[in-house]
Amino acid sequence: MSSPTEQSIGGLRRLLTAPALWVFVVAMVAAGCVGRLVPATWTVEKVLLDVQRDGETPDSFYYISRGEAVTLGATVPFEDALLHPERIEEYNAQGRAPGTLEEFAIAEGLAGDAGEVPRVFHLVAKRHWRYWSMLPALAAVLLCWLTREPLTSLFGGILVGAMLLGQYNITESVLVKNLATVNAAGVLLLYLWLLGGLMGIWSRTGAAQAFADLMTRKVVRGPRSAKLVAWGLGIVFFQGGTVSTVLVGTTVKPLADKERISHEELAYIVDSTASPIASQLAFNAWPGYIQAFIFVSGVPWLATEEARITFFFKSVPFCFYAIFAIMFTFLLSIEKSPFLGRKLKAAIQRARSTGELDAPDAEPLSARELQMSNVPAGYRPHVVDFFAPLVILLAIAIGTFIFQGSPQVRWAFGMAVVCAMVLALARGMSLKHVMEGFGNGLKGVVLGSVILLLAMIIGNISKEAGGGIYLVELLGESLPYWLLPVLLQILTIVIAFSTGTSWGTYAVAFPLAMPLSWAIANAQNLEHPQFFMTICFAAVMDGSVFGDQCSPISDTTVLSAMCTGCDLMDHVKTQLPQASIAALLAGICWTTLTVLFA
Repeated sequence: MSSPTEQSIGGLRRLLTAPALWVFVVAMVAAGCVGRLVPATWTVEKVLLDVQRDGETPDSFYYISRGEAVTLGATVPFEDALLHPERIEEYNAQGRAPGTLEEFAIAEGLAGDAGEVPRVFHLVAKRHWRYWSMLPALAAVLLCWLTREPLTSLFGGILVGAMLLGQYNITESVLVKNLATVNAAGVLLLYLWLLGGLMGIWSRTGAAQAFADLMTRKVVRGPRSAKLVAWGLGIVFFQGGTVSTVLVGTTVKPLADKERISHEELAYIVDSTASPIASQLAFNAWPGYIQAFIFVSGVPWLATEEARITFFFKSVPFCFYAIFAIMFTFLLSIEKSPFLGRKLKAAIQRARSTGELDAPDAEPLSARELQMSNVPAGYRPHVVDFFAPLVILLAIAIGTFIFQGSPQVRWAFGMAVVCAMVLALARGMSLKHVMEGFGNGLKGVVLGSVILLLAMIIGNISKEAGGGIYLVELLGESLPYWLLPVLLQILTIVIAFSTGTSWGTYAVAFPLAMPLSWAIANAQNLEHPQFFMTICFAAVMDGSVFGDQCSPISDTTVLSAMCTGCDLMDHVKTQLPQASIAALLAGICWTTLTVLFA
């Protein structure tokens, strides 16, 4: 038996020889050197605003941003703008930052005379350090793969990004700055208090188990039908993203556990019927958000908001990755999948033969408190404890989407929690036991919520470092036209995988990819430029969805693992092979159609 001193020396030796430690050290040193010694390259994002005249004030104009009217402030002539492209080149040549980071510039010759609506560009200065801009996200992803421990890996990526950006006061300049936001507060409210509380109350009342028992008696006849229920709910909850993963994961998990469906298998179904479905059944916020980024001057089918939304829906049949992803999960559900990765196949065999839903070394994001029922003596579980809160949740989420244009998910979950509490009290459970269940639910999702917040921070840092902007700038107008869709797919995959967001990738990629596709279509005299731009649009859409879906720092990836009780990296590794095949097939389809019909 070794002495404490020998154990300490052995532990220190293992620490110093760990690959993850050296990845972190090298990344920190490289980020510090680049941040201090390499001048940033500045570029300008130029977006033509859909400016409208304020009817009450003739000289006042407004534009729509994220669904809200914003009054247009001070403007300058475009040729005099500090962020004019020629001046940006001068700043880069001199190695200095521009005098301002944001301007509203009026196009030359359109100063907004009486009765005339000016053409106004929103100019935003952004910086990058070329390929070094990818360092924070790359460090976080590598550490995740090496350590299988997302919490420290994400924090390590944040430290690398802070060093690159010169933000050395980590607590104030990075953590507080990113956590003191409406988005962060929304994450804590929804995924910690409301989601955790609802799951905890369901566990305390036995509601989830009662639902699983009912479905087993009435609908489910084995793993296949249980997976079909999960797949079908993914289709029904077509809002996509976090909404779909939370609703489907929490609803189906007790049923899937009862039928020995591995958590890796369930997490893959939940994740692959979230954003892919949202892009196919796009009766949601996606068209309104994306259309703002795809205007191209001189392109008639993108001239107005209505035309851009129509263009969006015309591209849906060409979003082949989403189609293949949905198809593959359906085939997996009916156990007819033509291809399964080795790790997912092993997970399925393990769960069916031994009942072990996780790998032996797995660390599920959902704590053990939520993995079992803990019904107090004298309380009789009933399916009404499950269905009543769920009906309230869906009615508010869907109703607010229909009548207000966007689903009020936090309101829906809040009322569902209240309903679950009141129902448990009305059916005889003591207030003490109800609050114990609520508290256990909070404990069960604390780790997942922290990881989700860190994923948001590393995504913000990656965007601030400008990695996505740099990658898009690598493309030029001399590319062979048939190669552009696949290159856009690869580019957006890298951006979304590195930043953990598809919507953030759209904001970076579309304003550059759409003008590029139009320029190439004209330069190479394509017969059907609109069709070519449709294919390029679909490639950006799907590349972003794939990268977001497979990224270990994506909120939907984390939530899929959390709500199904899966280990985060087990979910990433078992999902990636099937998703990659779908992406490869999509690339082949886009290239073939471009060669034949563009």
